[in-house]
Amino acid sequence: MLSSSKSDIDRYLKKADITKIFFKDLNGRTKSLSVNPSDMDKILENGVGIDGSSIAGIATVDNSDRILKPVAESFKIVPFTDKKVAFFTGKLFDQDGSRSSVDPRAVLEKMIETAAKNYGMKFTFGPEHEFFLLKRDEFSNDIHTDKLDYFGSGPSDSGEIVRHEIVNVLEKCGIKFEKTHHEVTSSQHEINLEPGEPLSIADRTVLFEYVTKEIAAECGMYATFMSKPFTGFNRNAFHIHASFSDTENNNLCYDADDEYGLSDKMKNFIGGIIKYARESSIIFASTLNSYKAYVMNREAPIVRGWGLRNRSSMVRIPYTAEPAATRFELRCADATGNVYLKFATLIAMGLRGIDERLDPGKPDMGNTYKKNYTPKVLDRRFLPRDFYEALMESEKSKFLKEVLGEDLFNNYIILKLADWEDHRTTITNIEHKKYLSI
Repeated sequence: MLSSSKSDIDRYLKKADITKIFFKDLNGRTKSLSVNPSDMDKILENGVGIDGSSIAGIATVDNSDRILKPVAESFKIVPFTDKKVAFFTGKLFDQDGSRSSVDPRAVLEKMIETAAKNYGMKFTFGPEHEFFLLKRDEFSNDIHTDKLDYFGSGPSDSGEIVRHEIVNVLEKCGIKFEKTHHEVTSSQHEINLEPGEPLSIADRTVLFEYVTKEIAAECGMYATFMSKPFTGFNRNAFHIHASFSDTENNNLCYDADDEYGLSDKMKNFIGGIIKYARESSIIFASTLNSYKAYVMNREAPIVRGWGLRNRSSMVRIPYTAEPAATRFELRCADATGNVYLKFATLIAMGLRGIDERLDPGKPDMGNTYKKNYTPKVLDRRFLPRDFYEALMESEKSKFLKEVLGEDLFNNYIILKLADWEDHRTTITNIEHKKYLSI
């Protein structure tokens, strides 16, 4: 692992061809700025000016100047085939030098600090990274790179070399992987990395997505983290495995005397996730396309609930042989949207559950897809069924406004309303097929 001291950064920068600072806009799109490495001492201290009005959700044109500062602790040298990239994630600051109120990374930093200071808790997160490797980024009948299924292997697994090259590059950055395999759907892949504390894992997710797209391009493919590119197939999920411990690293999720092996704090935490799932859905599933994935029998949850080893549940308690490894898995998230906001909101939901001593209820028994629910137009037992329903829930949420802060919350809602209006007023091919003959 590279040192984050200025002297070591200066030394390693000489080995890089390009020096870049990465960050996420409010929509979760990755942004980057290339800087002169000879100026890095000054940039680490003072940052570099950017136009915030050209970045989704950050600033308006009449008050647009913002400062981007690299995070020294995030520094990596990324060795691609044709170049070495010096990688930093960045923090956003206002003109007066204060931290920007609409910096998603700041929201996560604050939530981690609150958990440690007020609850004596720290977290370990480990997301699953799912993505498609396609022939190109425009749809056609011949876009898939394979027709394999779960754990498919052999010469027809054309993405295997891409997966292995991704983990090779990441390991050279000091990042360990746990497993890599072909997923359920044609051209779909998964890579799981070693878990860690949420802020570094969020920074690492930015790096992972960048490396994945670069390696795929080197291999003549196109990588996408879009939630559901194909009708009738599984989505790209972003399952978040999470546990929490005290300041001495004792797992706080397990209780040997509980019938489910879970502590009261863990059950309250899950209760908070379930209670606030609908109004927070716009964070975990942040695009119109995200809600196309909430369908039966496609491994995406549709009901607000929790279960033991149950992959149809929104919150799953995975099997573990070691009590110290007791954790939960949030299964409703996808890779669209902003990873810092996802992690911050997840922690906040759980902490609110602890504050309110929320009972999560009985665990889901059996396949939740097969339960005989009488359909309703608006059914709060379910996660939101579409983007507009999620938007309505979030707009009136006092909880979400408190978590994100008023400025970021308002900017976020404005962005999502614009997405909805664009969708609402656009005529689609489906409408032509259904109604043009009238």
